[in-house]
Amino acid sequence: MNKERAKQFILDNARPLELALYRYFFENSSQECVLSELKKYQNHDGGFGHGLEADNWNPLSNPIATNDAIITLYRIDALGVDNTEMVQRITEYLSSHESFDEEKKRWLFAIDSNRDYPHATWWEKDGDGISHFNPTVSLAAFMVCFGDAKDKEYYAQIVREAFAAISELKQFGDELKCYLLAHSLFTKYKIDDVINLGNSKKDITSKLQEIICSDITKYGVEYVPTPSDFFVGIYKEYITDAIKPLIEAEKNVLGNLQKNDGGFDISWKWYTQYEEFETARNWWRPRLTIDKLLFADYA
Repeated sequence: MNKERAKQFILDNARPLELALYRYFFENSSQECVLSELKKYQNHDGGFGHGLEADNWNPLSNPIATNDAIITLYRIDALGVDNTEMVQRITEYLSSHESFDEEKKRWLFAIDSNRDYPHATWWEKDGDGISHFNPTVSLAAFMVCFGDAKDKEYYAQIVREAFAAISELKQFGDELKCYLLAHSLFTKYKIDDVINLGNSKKDITSKLQEIICSDITKYGVEYVPTPSDFFVGIYKEYITDAIKPLIEAEKNVLGNLQKNDGGFDISWKWYTQYEEFETARNWWRPRLTIDKLLFADYA
């Protein structure tokens, strides 16, 4: 992997948010630079939209985009006292239970209004719009950590249900990322009265070993979970001896996956007629390239 070419690709092609993230991770820039860009995706109700998740251009607040914002805040360690306004507004959105199924106690994975804007096919609401505990488990954990104390037990019970069902996770890694974030939030903020942190960590690492694809010929070619989907400067404490060889194997093929322009490419399509896919792809590529650099340096 040619890191200098990768960095130049990011500088030349990234959206302002991803450019701020690059400068935070690799040029010692400040959190504030990232926060000022992230704030542009936050709506008046406190939720996030506006294409923060590049495959969904819905400007309205939705749970997935809001979860994406929380992940970004966690990655830059901006969930503390220096960012109370943004965090408080997120709790207001989540506590409003917009796009939340009150009976099933799940935030929706896909919402109806996604169809009104360019999007990948998987963002079209199918049935009840719920996808197991994606993104419910991490949003509920966030509310336990930062929401109103009187509601803590309500959200704590959702987290307990999610971890009791972790064995049901099957193929893709996106939901497992939500479990990783939830567990990491509880660990960081010393929330030890909701789930058994030790046992649940074992459950997560076991599921990581099961889900991460061991066929490296599929890396960057098929939409399969790879080590770099998870270990991009975070979650290193979940790396087991069984995962380490896969990390090294992926690092060894990064050079082959890097494109001539220095960036990395996505391995999926929208499967819709929207011409905006190419724009979304161009938004994704710098973000993915940042992750590959972080994976190569810190995994």
